[in-house]
Amino acid sequence: MLIDTHTHLYSEEFDNDRDEMIQRAREAGIQKFYIPAIDSTYTERMLDLEKKYPNMHLMMGLHPTYVKPETYEFELEEVKKWLDQRSFSAVGEIGIDLYWDKTTLNIQQIAFKKQIHWAKEKGLPIVIHCRESFDEIFEVLEEEKDEKLFGIFHCFTGTKEQAQRAIDFQMKLGIGGVVTFKNGKIDQFLHEIPLEHIVLETDSPYLAPVPHRGKRNESAFVLNVVKKLSEIYGLSEKEIAQTTTQNALSVFAD
Repeated sequence: MLIDTHTHLYSEEFDNDRDEMIQRAREAGIQKFYIPAIDSTYTERMLDLEKKYPNMHLMMGLHPTYVKPETYEFELEEVKKWLDQRSFSAVGEIGIDLYWDKTTLNIQQIAFKKQIHWAKEKGLPIVIHCRESFDEIFEVLEEEKDEKLFGIFHCFTGTKEQAQRAIDFQMKLGIGGVVTFKNGKIDQFLHEIPLEHIVLETDSPYLAPVPHRGKRNESAFVLNVVKKLSEIYGLSEKEIAQTTTQNALSVFAD
């Protein structure tokens, strides 16, 4: 059994072959799919996905690149409304992204903190999106650090020191296609991070692993990540699958 802890299966990029793509993932051994939210415009698509396919586990949250001055307060109200209305697997993906827009840092921080508080209230993990913002993310996590703070550092691309710091905040490291890239860098130190801190993800349809790099990613390609981690850790693919699955199950209650 494998778990894809981060996959946008409701994406428009799968509209022409979603059934076949999900079937390929199942044939690859993936039995649970964790679906991060983006903003309210995607909520209906997420709910439709959950209704149609088994083992889809939804998150709720406001993605940092969708934190805009004119809409973020409304979007946060929508997140809170849904969190109060039904159960979710996590609050995510949330965080800070300074790659696209540095001018929204202040409201991104506000949105990040607010959603962390809601996760703690609900006893849920958070799933963190971090792009060119490790210092800013860690600053918030330092303020919020307690026994209720835990989750996953999605698409981890930092240094060994940043990996250790994330782990110190009770975060697992979400490892996907980047680990297979020649310039991905994390493959150079990952063997020094105990496997108990690693979970698998694809971030489909983005960041497809080698040999699919540059193409549309899909959940079945988590097998390429398993293969690379097997090489890095010197363990069998079965051992990688078993340990990372247990790690994911320790984060998500469902």
